[in-house]
Amino acid sequence: MTATSATLLITLTGTDRPGVTSTLLGTLAHAGVEVIDVEQIVLRQRLVLGVLVSVPPDTTRLVAEVESTAAELGMHVELSRGTGDNRSRPEGRSHVTVIGDPLTAVALSAITGRVAATGANIDRIERMARYPVTAIDLHVSGADPVELRGALAAEAAAQGVDVAVQPTNLLRHGMRLIVMDVDSTLIQGEVIEMIAAHAGCEDEVREVTERAMAGELDFEESLRQRVALLEGVPESALDEVYDGIVLAPGARTMVRTLKRLGYRFAIVSGGFTQVTDRLAADLGVHFARANELEVVDGRLTGRILGDVVDRAGKARALEEFAEAVGIDVASTIAIGDGANDLDMLAAAGLGIAYNAKPRVREAADASVNVPYLDTILYLLGISREEIEAADAAAGVVTPAPPV
Repeated sequence: MTATSATLLITLTGTDRPGVTSTLLGTLAHAGVEVIDVEQIVLRQRLVLGVLVSVPPDTTRLVAEVESTAAELGMHVELSRGTGDNRSRPEGRSHVTVIGDPLTAVALSAITGRVAATGANIDRIERMARYPVTAIDLHVSGADPVELRGALAAEAAAQGVDVAVQPTNLLRHGMRLIVMDVDSTLIQGEVIEMIAAHAGCEDEVREVTERAMAGELDFEESLRQRVALLEGVPESALDEVYDGIVLAPGARTMVRTLKRLGYRFAIVSGGFTQVTDRLAADLGVHFARANELEVVDGRLTGRILGDVVDRAGKARALEEFAEAVGIDVASTIAIGDGANDLDMLAAAGLGIAYNAKPRVREAADASVNVPYLDTILYLLGISREEIEAADAAAGVVTPAPPV
């Protein structure tokens, strides 16, 4: 078929039921036409089916047969003649994922309006999840992904929704390395504050931690200051702290789902190996790096052994883990919430701020501000239905929110 060859677009709409598509294609088979493109969607049992075909010598007969088939199906049909295939999509293709709880028409209108204002076009829309949040994926073309991300960020904040913009490329479909922060990301709360509760200085440590995560204090200096306050805490307190850890909702679902697809996982923490190593073993995480608390005669000394895993150390760990896996850094995804995650988020192919501080949200490629870590799966093109189907096939019941 050439660019000037005559084509016919057949659009069928009506109540969906088994056999509609095969019946229409059976009618087209009799005419011996070439099928150039097919698109179909179903919304609440309402079908929209579009088939682009070459025009046969006897167009009048084909039109009559298609209209007769539509009448038998009790559906409406439209036929439109033209030439060639679909218009090629412009350069600059992106996946724009919009997440809301709830996702209102006002918010979605504002986001799609911003897309249009950039001169881009929405080629396709599909729902990734209905609960615990509503996630919609827009296939957009005609705008540079970086410029589009900037245009949508302010609107997303104004509308109270999350928007992630990712270039459409092969990386989205390949095996990747996920590198996660631990405190207030993979788990709820801060481990150092839990340990501090055993030393009677939780409030003091919490204040310094908040300032460090906001980027107001040097991380290494503030960490050593906080750890010094833990001197004398019995080593057994670390077991109690670990037993009290609560994972972020959806953490196990995210790890379980992506491991099925061959993803690798790493946790990189400004916290402590006495906790993170056990957490990695529990979740089946492939790599872990954190600081080690010095213990002498069964008690914490208030000191850290070796170099501190700080902001730069987290980024180095990401690069080293990527090399160990044998993938390019562009195939890594970093997830974090604090200022000490900024270098790691910048180094990764996709940096995701998860319920993060404002400074981190502004710097990250994408921001998720709902309390479900498995929401990140929707950014990777994995729907809630696919997650639940894979769990069911493995005999696992997908936890319902907020578990």
